[in-house]
Amino acid sequence: MDESGGSGKPRPGTEEPAQHHAPPTTPPTQPAPPEGPAEQDTAEERAAEKKAAEERAAEEQADRPRTDSDEPTTRPLPTQAGDRAHAHSATGANRPPRPPEPRGGLLMGRPFGVPVYVAPSWFLVAALITWVFGGQLDRVLPELGAARYLVSLFFAVAFYASVLVHELAHTVAALRFKLPVRRIQLQFFGGVSEIEKESDTPGREFVLAFVGPLLSLILAGVFYGAMQAVEPGTVPGVLLAGLMISNLIVAAFNLLPGLPLDGGRMLRAVVWKITGKPMSGTVAAAWVGRALAVSVLIGLPLLTQSGALGAEAEDNVGMDTVMDALLAAILAAIIWTGAGNSLRMARLREHLPELRARTLTRRAVPVESDTPLSEALRRANAAGARALVVVDADGTPLSLVREAAIVGVPEHRRPWVAVSGLAQDITDGMRVSAELSGEELLDALRATPATEYLVVEDTGEIYGVLSAADVERAFVKAMARPS
Repeated sequence: MDESGGSGKPRPGTEEPAQHHAPPTTPPTQPAPPEGPAEQDTAEERAAEKKAAEERAAEEQADRPRTDSDEPTTRPLPTQAGDRAHAHSATGANRPPRPPEPRGGLLMGRPFGVPVYVAPSWFLVAALITWVFGGQLDRVLPELGAARYLVSLFFAVAFYASVLVHELAHTVAALRFKLPVRRIQLQFFGGVSEIEKESDTPGREFVLAFVGPLLSLILAGVFYGAMQAVEPGTVPGVLLAGLMISNLIVAAFNLLPGLPLDGGRMLRAVVWKITGKPMSGTVAAAWVGRALAVSVLIGLPLLTQSGALGAEAEDNVGMDTVMDALLAAILAAIIWTGAGNSLRMARLREHLPELRARTLTRRAVPVESDTPLSEALRRANAAGARALVVVDADGTPLSLVREAAIVGVPEHRRPWVAVSGLAQDITDGMRVSAELSGEELLDALRATPATEYLVVEDTGEIYGVLSAADVERAFVKAMARPS
């Protein structure tokens, strides 16, 4: 709990609220004229309704959520009415659980237990492939007529099936190395396997990156072998030739030595092996990736226009030139953005070990469930603690007093509010080990979203309370420091 008194200092433990002589919900006892039975019943009903309304208002204030824009402070627990000015100081405190993340498109299946999604952008590129390949079929197999577009659509689906095999190779290798894979997503330009953790050795990183292009090369060989069994110039022959060439292009493109491509990860593994520093490998491969993005942006239109890629050279600027330039710009943007994201993720992993539950935990004071809030705050501030843990008569922790709930209780109500009414029961996921740090700590907090967690020693002894706001603040500070 990060609050203080209105003066910025802890309130003395002997000081009590000014209105401690009677509960504020007690109706005023001013003299009144004699009343008849009906009038007395009406007055009693009005008093009961007023008391119930005041209690409901106090409960609503106690449960009032904190906004996400609040900034953390390092102040002790709130003890005065002026503390409400500091009430919204913990980033993310009492934040509702995060909504489910977008699934990533249409779920196609779960090979090896990993969900495979097709992004909406795939349908756009499938239509583009169908149109372009259909135009080529019209020159090669004009007798197909309009049916060429059905053949082209089949080619688009078969091509992305090859991309899926490429990504499954990464997934199987990651699972073999006990690296969790969140999902596979087929997108506008190919696919991506979302591997949640980094390889622990450069050798595994190299293998993990290389298996994808290797499978694409194997598929190209399989399609080439199948071509030998069919007549050239037929629909099967043209389809197999197209799939062979497309898989060769996928393999060659992914072997380019720049992040986020597979070749960039291989380069990263080599530099990591030589220097012994994974961050050095990431920096080298990311900058090569950015240079590659600039080369694609400038070089691809020039190569296409010069005829070096097999097309006839063009002296004028036509629609094909504009399309080539647009394609180059999209590819360059994807590579440049991916290289930057790789750098940010590497810096994140580099600073993760700085997040330690033991150093971020707040000192806590145990209180019994019927302890008035004002007394609990007095004990906490006297002990220099910043959290309250509700325990039973044997000292077993039962619940954690929510910081946002404390702030919502006015000062004059605190002597009459028990801490148990402001606490959240401790579930198994809300108990975290004091030895957790880095990615393990974040995984534990993500598994059970909450505002506060009970931190315990390996022996089961209470170490303190960990606020999600403190973890978030420490994470932001760590990411702001240069690598």
